[in-house]
Amino acid sequence: MQEIRTNLLPVIAMRGKTVFPDSALTLDAGRSITLNAIRRAGASDMLAFVVRQKDTSLIDIKESDLFMVGTVVKIKQITTLPNASVRLIVNGLYRARARGYRLDGSAYTAVVDEIVTEHGDDTLEEAYFRTARDMIREIQITESKFPKDVIAVLESCTDPDALINVAASNLRIREDVKQELLEEEYLPSRLRLFEKCLNDELEIAKIEKSIANTVRQNIDKNQKEYFLREQLKAIHSELGDDVSETDKLREKILAKKLPKETEEKVLAELTRMSKMPSSTPDYNVLRGYIDWIIDLPWTEETKDTESLADAEAILNEDHYGLEKIKERITEYLAVLKLTKSLKAPILCLVGPPGVGKTSIARSVARALGRKFVRISLGGVRDEAEIRGHRKTYVGAIPGRILYGLKNAGSINPVFLLDEIDKVSTDIHGDPASALLEVLDPEQNATFRDRYLEAPYDLSKVLFITTANSLDTIPAPLLDRMETIELTGYTLEEKREIAKRYLVPKKRKEVGLPEDKISFTDGALDTIIEGYTMEAGVRNLERQIGSVCRKIAVQYAKRPEMEQVRVDKKTVEELLGVRRFLPDAGREEDEVGAATGLAWTAVGGTTLTIEVSTVKGHGNILLTGRLGDVMKESAQAAISYIRSNAEHYQIDPDVFDKTDVHIHVPEGATPKDGPSAGITMATAILSAFTGKAVRKDIAMTGEITLRGKVLPIGGLKEKSLAARRIGISNIIVPEENKKDVTEIPESVRGDLNFIFASDVSTVFQNALIGL
Repeated sequence: MQEIRTNLLPVIAMRGKTVFPDSALTLDAGRSITLNAIRRAGASDMLAFVVRQKDTSLIDIKESDLFMVGTVVKIKQITTLPNASVRLIVNGLYRARARGYRLDGSAYTAVVDEIVTEHGDDTLEEAYFRTARDMIREIQITESKFPKDVIAVLESCTDPDALINVAASNLRIREDVKQELLEEEYLPSRLRLFEKCLNDELEIAKIEKSIANTVRQNIDKNQKEYFLREQLKAIHSELGDDVSETDKLREKILAKKLPKETEEKVLAELTRMSKMPSSTPDYNVLRGYIDWIIDLPWTEETKDTESLADAEAILNEDHYGLEKIKERITEYLAVLKLTKSLKAPILCLVGPPGVGKTSIARSVARALGRKFVRISLGGVRDEAEIRGHRKTYVGAIPGRILYGLKNAGSINPVFLLDEIDKVSTDIHGDPASALLEVLDPEQNATFRDRYLEAPYDLSKVLFITTANSLDTIPAPLLDRMETIELTGYTLEEKREIAKRYLVPKKRKEVGLPEDKISFTDGALDTIIEGYTMEAGVRNLERQIGSVCRKIAVQYAKRPEMEQVRVDKKTVEELLGVRRFLPDAGREEDEVGAATGLAWTAVGGTTLTIEVSTVKGHGNILLTGRLGDVMKESAQAAISYIRSNAEHYQIDPDVFDKTDVHIHVPEGATPKDGPSAGITMATAILSAFTGKAVRKDIAMTGEITLRGKVLPIGGLKEKSLAARRIGISNIIVPEENKKDVTEIPESVRGDLNFIFASDVSTVFQNALIGL
């Protein structure tokens, strides 16, 4: 009688997988209770009891959740996976029944007894065994279900138990049936159950084969239809009453007068397409590709406006101011008229929101007589948006550049790339790098879109890009563009824009007759200064629209009403309390306070630098939500004054006994930049010498440790801010003298510019009695 093996083993609970003896297989485990059991097995003789749990959805299991019959396995290999789970390679040794389960610390263990198969009638067992082997061979002939090494084992197998174990491990039998096979101890009953499984599997294999034959017949039918269609085309061709689709496409391709390389490629693709059945995916891919080639403009172009006067008139009609861009477009037209051939410039319009960057690009297209295309690059982070996808991908199309040209229908449109400073990068590539080829006049004549796979000439396209800031544009991309800065509008310019464009536009939008509403200059000035705070005119347009809508309500109620003359008082009645109060200048000459000038995204502003000195230990306190650069400017200003203390009759020892507090009001607003350097130095020197700073003077400029005054930006906006609060004297760096010419003459005439290359000039003009 065979000796029954009994062991105390760690338990590995499996979800949805039954393990049989006489088979090697791979198991994945990730639950902590299973991992702990594997560790215990690994620490002893590598034996474990593998059993299936009843409910596969359970993560945390109890003893009652496990079947009592499983398989004792030998662990051959343990591999740790990246997600902290493990992969096992095990060999099934023998079936076993657990006496019970016990949670031993962090893993289940069980005392298991080997299941010894009970034999019956030898003749009956042999009959079942032979039938099972024949059915396995039939399944193998109908459709291969077993790997070659398993087939060899099955053919050489003489033990019915082993045959069942090996075959059941490799057939797609339901797990509950597998568990029955595993638990059955009486061999004739086990063979009978196994034969039923084989019979079911054989029926499934026959059904699958029937389905495959049906599909194959359908394919043969499609091929037959394709053959008949081709014969029908040949018959029509002989009769001369039809032109094939391929011939029509070939005629269209030849009529496009494509470049030689492109024509050869697309004709080769057309030939390849003509040999394919129209139902195949590749046919549709090639057809879409050929249609794109045909739809793209290759030689079609619009004729540019010949009259420079007409172009200038259109630009002036659409926009007030913006002289730089108007001048540049006029230059381009003049040179194009003289040379008849010129590579289009790549222009980058930089300026704050609402100053007309996008609308001037549309006007440029109208002035040139060209088509206009606009794409927004804000948030674009995939390089394929520019270059397209290869046509082998499902649903592939060209990039947005060629898509825009297709819609334009010409090879020389005005192409606006809006918000180029908002392009971002991620794992899909860098769109800014793809734009290098598009925006390089030396390269874009042979631009290659991935979908097109052929060169395309972009050299006649007039690209205009817009940005709010140059800081986020990569240097190589910025180097390829001609930058034109559009600064904020002055009060006079905003008033004129409102009168010429915004008021008529909004009046028409709300349906008011021209004789029912008018705006005084005072009303427009009130809206500009009291209800908007911006460099452009976008909010101004909204506020004028709000006034017009309120007047439209009155007109709708009383069509016979008289004209409403909108003045300052009317604006305040319709729009409510002023949202923005004018900047207030200093009312008197003060010690330790100086007026500085700053640039913001909505224009220029003034700020007062306050300095207070108290007895202390030489500490410096900076408040007002200052940025790092501004803090460094304050340090540089103090260091300069300390190093030149004797020159300004200041006791050098006083700095070690005095705490200096520098404050910039409006502490909730972040402030940064180096241009407040000379203002801080002036306020600090005033505090230590007791000399008052003139109230009618404002200043801007960066200071160095040697007292040099370095240039700044945004001079126009800063000058407007000083003029707005009634300051007529402005100290600016000597190197900014050239920028004064860009300030409107109406503003320039009201201001006295004092140019300084050294802070001594600043102190002499700003401090009283120095």
